[in-house]
This record gives sequence, structure tokens and C-alpha cells, in this order.
Amino acid sequence: MGQTAAVSAFLWITAVSLAAWVWLLLCQGFFWRTDVRLPSRREPAAWPSVCVVVPARDEAAVLPASLPSLLAQDYPGRAEVFLVDDGSTDGTGELARELSRRHGGLPLTVGSPGEPPAGWTGKLWAVRHGIALARAREPEFLLLTDADIAHTPDSLRELVAAAGTGGFDVVSQMARLRVDSLWERLVVPAFVYFFAQLYPFRRIGRAGARTAAAAGGCVLLRAAMAERARLPDAIRHAVIDDVALARAVKGAGGRVWLGLADKVDSVRPYPRLHDLWRMVSRSAYAQLRHSPPLLVGTVAGLVLVYLVPPAALVAGVAAGGPATAVLGTLAWAVMTGTYVPMLRYYRQPLWLAPLLPFTAFLYLLMTVDSAVQHYRGRGAAWKGRTYARPGAVTDEA
Repeated sequence: MGQTAAVSAFLWITAVSLAAWVWLLLCQGFFWRTDVRLPSRREPAAWPSVCVVVPARDEAAVLPASLPSLLAQDYPGRAEVFLVDDGSTDGTGELARELSRRHGGLPLTVGSPGEPPAGWTGKLWAVRHGIALARAREPEFLLLTDADIAHTPDSLRELVAAAGTGGFDVVSQMARLRVDSLWERLVVPAFVYFFAQLYPFRRIGRAGARTAAAAGGCVLLRAAMAERARLPDAIRHAVIDDVALARAVKGAGGRVWLGLADKVDSVRPYPRLHDLWRMVSRSAYAQLRHSPPLLVGTVAGLVLVYLVPPAALVAGVAAGGPATAVLGTLAWAVMTGTYVPMLRYYRQPLWLAPLLPFTAFLYLLMTVDSAVQHYRGRGAAWKGRTYARPGAVTDEA
């Protein structure tokens, strides 16, 4: 009797998992589609001025592959680059100057803001310093881009044209991350897939939609909107600064567009599982606003949506429960099908698609580890700095 009740309960759980996948497939902004690229655009009669702000901390290993691509931008208007050396110990600032002397191109200014005060993350303190340096040039746009991001020569031109044509205050592209090692192939496409599931790109760009997000590696921002939204001061303690920036812009009445990139790539390698684990776990609990109930709900959701389908298939076959096996197979099939477009975008073999439950389990463990590290006082740690939760710092005006 007890075994029958357990089988019946698992059948219902599997049915709920399948229903969740049908809802995700049809009602979550078609998050699984990868055709959200730069919107239609036309070149302006007069190109606005742009200042590129690059926060950099110990980035000497990646700068030779990224900074020359910024200096080589084929932009018809006035543009220059401000690299902010955030207390590097590996010669990042001097290397940037040497690359500028060697490659030429757009003018480069290297600045250093000193250590961030309490309540600021290092990256946003560096961005603030870079924007302050750029303000003297009175640019119409600011391109905030990370030190590991490489751009094709027409990247800036197309970003500005898209912002002007669509009337957007933010145009952001999620850079194509590196997928060379086995672990990168398993984890990286899923990272973007999960992000799009949380923040469906189509909803973000829709006028009046509340969903807001950006990809911090490539954010074109109107300078006037930065002033109106008090950026980056208004989000100075945000660990997930790109989403916070987009919310601040929408909160100030601005329009945001986010999509996948064709001409913007990350050159930072994550060859080992340990490297990817750190990338995810350093901010996963911050994404949940350091809330234990949200953590429990997230873990339960990951189990229900990603782990139940394969478990139902195995349990149904082993226990002679054909209904459970069929429902689990259907849910797993929908999951696999929604992951295929992302694998194609990353030019990865499609046999990786059925392995998404395994990757989701890794993300579950990373999320739990992020919470554990937070309560041990090591949460949100990055490049030698550990950041407190926002409520633990003094909120200065």
C-alpha cells in the first residue's frame, strides 16, 4: 500500500514537472530561441560621440586579445577609450599603455581610482572613475565593456546605430563565451540558457515590460540616462551589476534591449570545473538576494524541473510504471529540445542536449555552495575582495 502511494505521488510530481516544461516552452517569453540579435538599425546622419569605459583588475593575461580590438574600432564619430586600472598587481595599466603605443587606433587614457570605499564593489568604483574621466568629453554614449571582451571592428558602430534607431537607452549584448574545454562545453551554454530563462530577452526589449537585465560585458548606455538614473552610484553595492543597471534605467523611464552577440566575444578561459564553479558561485546567492527561502525554493525548482524527468524515466522503467516513464520522457524531451538552439548558437554537438539535467545538478550544487560561502564570510569574493550583502553596509548618499 505504501509503495503504491509512493509510486502514485511520484507520478503526480512527474506530471507537474511536464506541465512546468510546457509552460516554460510556451509562456516564458520563448526564452529558448536564440534569434534575438541586434535590432534593425540605420546609420545616423551625424555619429554621436562615445567614450568606452573598461574596468580592469589583474587582466594582463587577457588584455592583448581584447584591448587592441577596442582601439581598432572603425567608428565614424569621435570615440576614445578609458581603461581604469583597479589596483592591479600584474602590470595591467602599463600593459594597456604599451598595447596602445604598439597598435594605435582610438585614444587611450589609463586611470586608477584607488581602493573602493565601503559600500562599493571594486568594478563599479572603477566604472564610476571611468565615467568621471569621460564626462569631460561630454559624450552622448558610454560603452561599458569588460577587459576580457573582444569586439569586431564594426561592433561600436552597430551598437550606436541600434540604440539610435530603436530609441534605446541601453543596448547590451551577451558576449559569446569561450567553449574550448570539455567543462566549458558542458557548463557555458547552459549558463546563458539559464540566464535567458530567468530574463527572457524578448520581454526585456518590449516597451512597458517590467523584466530588466543586461550583460555586463557589453553595455552601451546613453550618458544622459546615466545621469538621470544616478549610475553607477545608485547600484554601487550590486554584485550582479548588469541586472541592477538595467533595473535602474527602466526605473528612470528608460528603454533597455538585450540580446545575443555575433561580434562580441569573451576571451577569458575557464578550462577547469573549478574555474567555472567560482564564476557561478561567487554571485549565485546574491542573485537570490541572500534569502534562505528563495534558496530553498530555487533548489526545489531545479529538482522538479531538471532532475525529476530523468529520474522518472529510470524509476518508471525499473518499477514497471509506464505512465511515470512516459511523462518523464516527454518532460526530458521538451527540456532537450529547448536547449538545442543554444548549443547551435555555441556551435556545440547536439549530443550535449540530453545532458542538461547533469549540468543543472552542477548549478544546484554551485548555488548551495554560494550560500555556504556567504555564511562563512567568503561570499561574493572576486579577485581578492569579498563583498558584504547590501544590508550590511552603510548606505551613503
